[in-house]
Amino acid sequence: MRALTFTLMCLFSLTALAHEAHEDAAPAVAAAQPATGTHDAQTWFTDTPLQDQNGETLRFYSDALQNRVVLLNVIFTSCNDACPLITRKLKEVRELLGDKADGITFISLTSDPLRDTPAVLKAYTLKQGVDGPHWLFLTGDKAQMDLVLGRIGQIVPTPEQHSTQLIVGDVANKRWSKIRPDAPAAAIAQRLQLLTMPVAGR
Repeated sequence: MRALTFTLMCLFSLTALAHEAHEDAAPAVAAAQPATGTHDAQTWFTDTPLQDQNGETLRFYSDALQNRVVLLNVIFTSCNDACPLITRKLKEVRELLGDKADGITFISLTSDPLRDTPAVLKAYTLKQGVDGPHWLFLTGDKAQMDLVLGRIGQIVPTPEQHSTQLIVGDVANKRWSKIRPDAPAAAIAQRLQLLTMPVAGR
C-alpha cells in the first residue's frame, strides 16, 4: 500500500496552476508503475459515490475507473474560457480516435459542485455536443468532490484555480501520465491509443 500511495502521490501532488493561465508549464511526464494490485488503487482513488450528467450514481473507482483506459480533466460549467476550449479539443480527440474512442472513457470532474448539478452538467454536454456513453461528467456534494479531486492533486480554494492539465491512464496496468492541454489533439489521441495497446509480457 505504501508503494502505491507514494507513486500516486508523486503523480497527482503537483500544485494546481491558476485556471486563467489556460495551460500548465510542465510537460507530460510518465509516472512510475506502482507495484501493488488494484485493491490498493481502489483504496487510493476511493469508491466515493458521485453522480453523472444523467443523474446516475457511480462509484468513482469501481464504476468510472476500474479496468479502463481513461482521460481525466477538471472543469466548471460557468467557465467562459479554458473549460469550453478544452472540452471542444477533447471532442476533436474522440473524433480522431474513431471506433477506438469506444474503448476509452473521458471523465470530466467539476470543481464547482455547488452549482454544477447533474442537470447543469447535462445542459453543458448538450451545448458542447459531447453527451455520449463514453464521456462522464461527474459531480457530488462538496465533501465528495473535495475527496476525489484531492486524490488527483486538485484541492483548490476556488473553482477557477483548478489545473487544466489532462491526466491519462491505463488503470488495469497502472500506467499514468499527464498531458498539457495545449498539446495538439492528434498527439493526445496518439497517447491514448498507446495506452490501449497490450503491455508486453502480460
